[in-house]
Amino acid sequence: MTPFAIAGLQLELGASGNLDTVIKKTRVTLLRYPWVQMVVLSELAICGGGTATAEPLPSDTENKLAALARELGIWLVTGSLYEKCDGKVYNTVSVLSPEGEVVTRYRKLYPFYPYEKGVEPGAGICVFDVPDVGRFGLSICYDMWFPETSRALVCAGAEVILHPTLTNSADREVERAMVRATAAQQQCYVIDVNGAGEQAYGRSLWAGPDGEVLHSAGESEEIIAMEIDLDRVRRGRERGVLSLGQPLKSYRDAGHVFANEQSADRQAYLNSLGPLAVPGRD
Repeated sequence: MTPFAIAGLQLELGASGNLDTVIKKTRVTLLRYPWVQMVVLSELAICGGGTATAEPLPSDTENKLAALARELGIWLVTGSLYEKCDGKVYNTVSVLSPEGEVVTRYRKLYPFYPYEKGVEPGAGICVFDVPDVGRFGLSICYDMWFPETSRALVCAGAEVILHPTLTNSADREVERAMVRATAAQQQCYVIDVNGAGEQAYGRSLWAGPDGEVLHSAGESEEIIAMEIDLDRVRRGRERGVLSLGQPLKSYRDAGHVFANEQSADRQAYLNSLGPLAVPGRD
């Protein structure tokens, strides 16, 4: 076995200004579950959805979270903050080590347009290694709607996809279906953590490498603490999903060459769909 203990914090949060609450709840989590090695927050848990809170990174908020990670000796995935850089705003998650160091930062590739106005897309995927455990990939909320992102993470070696999200809309159940599908297609763990309270609808979902549900949360505050086993991923990728289909090997070996992403036919069809805009009442 290669066990690793993760806690996802589905917290009852206000619209913004949640840093003190997050720090308190993280400490409480480690008092209740002292065996936890990583804590994952929901998307924009601290600052909420308003880009007015954007600040350059490193920031005072990130520094306080880094000090918390060092104090508790945990990996801390910050959910995300709005980052201001060169006059642009990004939706950025930081990964903090048990030593309180910033291991990596990931900018959301697919902001939720047209609603997430004023937020720039990131430039690439992000994976990081937990020594002697395995490789983790980062995905934020709407990123999961684009299967190319999870495929790219897995092709870079990710065995666990950490997926902070903030969803307070009717498509939450669709997202939950995607969590299971992604886990099975990419033969990995998917750790989906949504907010609750004023921010979001909860119903976080964790799925294992056979697409099975490991935990399905309700709509209110919940601390999800669980030990995963990365050897299950390695065994599954060797033998197949439920010892049946081996999608990663099939993808590798099929030899298909897909149409150029910038082909004229592709652009003609996509252009026919009309502008990216909020739907009206027609």
